[in-house]
Amino acid sequence: MTPVIPDRQAWWVLLPLAVALGGLVLLATAVGSVSVPLGDAVTVILARLGVPATFLASLPDPKWDAIIFLVRLPRVLGATVIGAALAVAGTVMQGLLRNPLADPGLIGVSSGAGFGAVLSIALGFAATSSWSLPVFASVGSLVATGIIFLLAIRAGKMGLFTLILAGMAVGTFFGASTSLVLTFASHDSIAQFLFWSMGNLYNVRWESLQLVALPIGGGIFLLLWFARDLNVLLLGEEEAQAVGVDVFRTRLVLLVLVSAVTASAVCISGPISFVGLVVPHILRLLLGPNHRLLVPAAALGGAAFLVVCDLVARLALGAQEINVGIVTALVGAPYFVFLLLRSVKRGIDL
Repeated sequence: MTPVIPDRQAWWVLLPLAVALGGLVLLATAVGSVSVPLGDAVTVILARLGVPATFLASLPDPKWDAIIFLVRLPRVLGATVIGAALAVAGTVMQGLLRNPLADPGLIGVSSGAGFGAVLSIALGFAATSSWSLPVFASVGSLVATGIIFLLAIRAGKMGLFTLILAGMAVGTFFGASTSLVLTFASHDSIAQFLFWSMGNLYNVRWESLQLVALPIGGGIFLLLWFARDLNVLLLGEEEAQAVGVDVFRTRLVLLVLVSAVTASAVCISGPISFVGLVVPHILRLLLGPNHRLLVPAAALGGAAFLVVCDLVARLALGAQEINVGIVTALVGAPYFVFLLLRSVKRGIDL
């Protein structure tokens, strides 16, 4: 049986997670194809934060300032924000569906984002504006999610099984539509879309972070606000209604928030698989089912996980960088198989 940290001790997990995340952000900012001394990286960051020069050990070197502030730091912070978003979204989905293999992809966000992205590329908008691709991807993901909600809601109720089936159908439709657009696209457009669809943080800049920081941060805060209601939903619909929880409204609000958070993350990075599955599942095994603790832990854990994966993607092959989505898939797929084998061994129906 998997050990669960006692509730009184579990809250202390957040502090080491936050410290570990801070250390990883500094390390990932300093390390790369051109390594920057850690002290210089800290100096550049502190100077950019407005710390007076009298409090710094030395003045920031202009060459390190360009590497750290213009290239590395926005990318690392992008990994932090996107990892937190995907992990929190996965935590909520697993809680709503009461299934450890659930992830945000079930509500059609990735397929809709892919269709929006390929339209932006094929129509030439992505080549003329850096905002075009993430905006198109966001709109596509939200349209796909809206269609799924319309299909799943009947007579003021939302069946979770119906939601999954609708997600599969809509995801297949948008996937086919994406393939259709690619059939008539140029080779350059196909290559650009394939690069985006593998999940990467290569093009994350400060402008990208400005686009997604507010919806992701606000979405995570609101999901934490609804953590108590999500805990009650774990008991079942009748029990939740008995204590005054509006099951339909709560499910709808949580799914809308998950959709918005995931769409904001995916629009600038492309679909990055398994972050929303692996991190929430491990933390749930360690910390238990209390979402008031799980949601902030998932945000910190998901951020740290993606920062590490992106660092591996940058360094694994030396000068040749690989997409971070490849790294997360190589980590997540074996873990997914492990979950399946363990469930079969224990006779558990996932």
